[in-house]
Amino acid sequence: MVNLIERAGLAVLHRLDPETAHGLSLRALNSGLVPLPGVVTSPRLACTIAGMQLANPVGLAAGYDKNATALGPLARAGFGFLEVGAATPEPQPGNPKPRLFRLTEDRAAINRFGFNNDGMAAIAARLQNRPRSLPIGLNLGANKTSNDRAADFAHVLATCGPHVDFATVNVSSPNTEKLRDLQGPAALTALLARVMEVRAALATQIPVFLKIAPDLTPDEIAEIGAIAVSAGLAGIIATNTTLSREDLKSATHTETGGLSGAPLFEKSTRVLAQLSLATHGQLPLIGVGGIGSAEQAYAKIRAGASAVQLYTAMVYEGIGLAARIALGLDALLARDGFNTVAEATGTGRADWL
Repeated sequence: MVNLIERAGLAVLHRLDPETAHGLSLRALNSGLVPLPGVVTSPRLACTIAGMQLANPVGLAAGYDKNATALGPLARAGFGFLEVGAATPEPQPGNPKPRLFRLTEDRAAINRFGFNNDGMAAIAARLQNRPRSLPIGLNLGANKTSNDRAADFAHVLATCGPHVDFATVNVSSPNTEKLRDLQGPAALTALLARVMEVRAALATQIPVFLKIAPDLTPDEIAEIGAIAVSAGLAGIIATNTTLSREDLKSATHTETGGLSGAPLFEKSTRVLAQLSLATHGQLPLIGVGGIGSAEQAYAKIRAGASAVQLYTAMVYEGIGLAARIALGLDALLARDGFNTVAEATGTGRADWL
């Protein structure tokens, strides 16, 4: 249940423009006014992914704390790990406003931010002073005006890599023109080779993940899985937002941009299961897209995820959602006789194929 303070805060935020509300939620976190649960863990929930030890498998997806400005409070919000960004080499304003839309009837959002962020230098400075109580990663992006986007990803990793526990190559945002073209086999292979070359030069060779779009065919999913394995990636995050607009009720559903939230759940989980099958358990997968409850987090794990991430559901359920999902997940694992998250991973994959 959402507590009364959270409910009141959400009611106020939902009267405001969505992007203004987003900024205010970060300020509220930093003010210390938001009650936070601290670490949520148990012997069942504690797990390891790509060598990183997590108190629980529920992570914050990239996009909420784009500029790494609320790491302290987010580290106490019940998540097992955090992902911030996306960061680009140069600061950029992103696309014109309005660019974030609530689809309240659909428990969803559409965004066309376009990688608005303070740039890698400012973000690296904040990450240098980050809390060390949980793994924190950075989503790598490319500048809209860049002539060499592969170089941009490598540059951000070289600058910020020493201050994070993992990095994610984001070629799946629909809001930077032709970025998704980098998911093609030749472009993706070349991009990942450059990124992994930079990783090899870091003092600590952190895990590198790839974040993919949900709008891929089974053949494309299998191809990307094979490229990720051969490139030496630590895992794949499935999935980013969708361009699809099926069965939506909200008036704002015609806005351009990436759709996230509840309507994405089934589509992204099917991609996750197909990816799990295609990679034969060779890579850990992080399931993201439409998670709003412990049952949905559990479904992602059983479809093939070793961990999960959430973001949009917090718009409707508040920051306390992470802890509630982690505790609920613990109960579901216990109910079904699983002693660890890893034991449950992939046990329900066939339901999604």
